[in-house]
Amino acid sequence: MSSIIETTNLTKRYRDKLAVSDLTLEVQEGEVFGFLGPNGAGKTTTILMLLGLTEPTLGKATVCGFDPTRQPLEVKRRVGYLPENPGFYDDLSGKENLLYIARLNRIPDDEATRRVKSVLDEVGLGDDGHQLVREYSRGMKQRLGIAEVLVKDPKVMILDEPTLGIDPDGAVHILQLINGLRRDRGLTVLLSTHLLHQVQQMCDRIGIIVKGKLVVKGNVTQLGSAIMKDREFNLFVEVGGNNDGLQKELTALKGVIEAQQRGRGWFLRCTHDVRPQFVSLVTQRGLPLLQLRSEEFTLEEIYLKYFREA
Repeated sequence: MSSIIETTNLTKRYRDKLAVSDLTLEVQEGEVFGFLGPNGAGKTTTILMLLGLTEPTLGKATVCGFDPTRQPLEVKRRVGYLPENPGFYDDLSGKENLLYIARLNRIPDDEATRRVKSVLDEVGLGDDGHQLVREYSRGMKQRLGIAEVLVKDPKVMILDEPTLGIDPDGAVHILQLINGLRRDRGLTVLLSTHLLHQVQQMCDRIGIIVKGKLVVKGNVTQLGSAIMKDREFNLFVEVGGNNDGLQKELTALKGVIEAQQRGRGWFLRCTHDVRPQFVSLVTQRGLPLLQLRSEEFTLEEIYLKYFREA
């Protein structure tokens, strides 16, 4: 898998304020990369440099193989950007707004009409395209913003706080839509947000930026391993059949500190992951495995650990 976004020592200074400092990262083609950090951390400034909308003070970046500073139009042809507050003409319909965007991107009228109908259906606004944008809810405007991104048929989507100000149910639908687009279109997604609980299940990798510096990057499992070292590994297990004597055998497994029976299952406190040994034990006894659940680390825990260290 090749990198479609790369930065090397990317730095942006506004007079005495260092907004982004020595940022080096890569986003792989086809992945969803979560770019996480508090408000004012430098996420939006980084995005503006990737789009060629502001020049870096130092360092360099490439997007789809092009330098955003020297080849901004080539980047814009291949990248769709949804800002935190997308702007539309309120006195035009959703469809009219998209047709206008298509003309700005020099898409022929017949092709623009086809694309606009297709993307409105894709984002769930097929029945609302003729409605004036001033009548749209915040969630509908965000979906219209995603439709605007899709009109140009991009290779990369950069989304800046796409669920901000949307109710929880609407936010879930937005994230499901983004995940579906990645899957169905093969898009690469750079998702900038500070709402951690919404992205753990959809991001392949994350990067955490604090005060302009990228403090850590990797997948959630890798970043969580440091947290798991500092606490016990807990499991809940449940099996069917004749369980006589199983608790004693569970306690005898190497790494199991304690086995507490809860209903038809057991809560295991362990020094490390004993799932392979447990599955082997259950298989040898010929018992049906009904449930095996670990206590997972959360993205919030990962974020707080590295945020506090930074």
